[in-house]
Amino acid sequence: MPLKIIRNDITKIPCDAVVNAANRLLAGGGGVDGAIHRAAGQELYDACSKLGGCPTGKAKITDGFNMPCKYIIHTVGPVWRGGDKNEPELLASCYRESLILAKEYKCESVAFPLISAGAYGYPKEEALHIAVSEISRFLMKNEMTVYIVVYDSECFQTSKKLLSDVEEYIDQHYIDEHFTPRNSTVFYDEPPSKLNIMERMLGAKGLTGRADSHSCRSCHLPCEEKTVEPDLNEMLDSLDESFSQMLLRKIDEKGMTDVQCYKKANIDRKLFSKIRSNINYKPSKQTVLAFAIALELSLDETRDMLMKAGFALSHSSKFDVIIEYFIKNKRYDIFEINEVLFSFDQLMLGS
Repeated sequence: MPLKIIRNDITKIPCDAVVNAANRLLAGGGGVDGAIHRAAGQELYDACSKLGGCPTGKAKITDGFNMPCKYIIHTVGPVWRGGDKNEPELLASCYRESLILAKEYKCESVAFPLISAGAYGYPKEEALHIAVSEISRFLMKNEMTVYIVVYDSECFQTSKKLLSDVEEYIDQHYIDEHFTPRNSTVFYDEPPSKLNIMERMLGAKGLTGRADSHSCRSCHLPCEEKTVEPDLNEMLDSLDESFSQMLLRKIDEKGMTDVQCYKKANIDRKLFSKIRSNINYKPSKQTVLAFAIALELSLDETRDMLMKAGFALSHSSKFDVIIEYFIKNKRYDIFEINEVLFSFDQLMLGS
């Protein structure tokens, strides 16, 4: 996935480059900075001492030393002073400069902490918004996997109003509709045997072929009903379009390019190539929904696309209810959706 929020210790991420939220002297300190220096060892202190510090909003690079990464990119975030001291631009610059360095050093994967959101006091919601905006803007023009690494979901909070709205929607459509009292009883007209279930399914599709009373040609005796077996070859010949076919059709209908679509969906280029080249490709549910969001499909269109891949939306799944909320409200920002999914400890959309 090009951009992913993960819960982990940033000193243990096996990627090409880890970004360090450093101070201007590059001398180590507390929080993420201290943890990275301790993990990398004395060699990192020695290397940083030769760099001559780093201005706020800029970035410098060293080897990874004892860390499980090739490089450590050191960037200095702004101290929060109320927001009118150019803090937003300086923080955005931290991400831009770090990504430029990563690209220059041919890094394919980079892990960021949430810069300035700790001891420097930057409001976490605003810090996350800037991080996601700058990273996603970079990824629209570049191929790279980028992680935002946090310890837990409380390390940041997306819009409290949005979370409150989503929680209310979940309460209405997940808990209320699927809570079954212990003493409730479900009655059937007859025991739901496998045969009965199959008959109902085929009947709903018009495949049982039941007929009124008639005379059977073979025996010339009255018959109450006669089952006409559906022709399997005819059914196979009339298969509906596959997920891959529907996806490519929708991309054309929306007037998008392939690149625009898979980047907006937060999908890796290699994965998209597999989908495009294989008409029968079977994607994950998260991948299908990522494309539905990128294409800004309606709820009915999303259900149709899910069905092509063998999935459905269910009110018994909190993940599904959250996705339904965003589609119903026509909020198609996949990174905003992933922030909320992360907050509710759900899988995120994308590769």
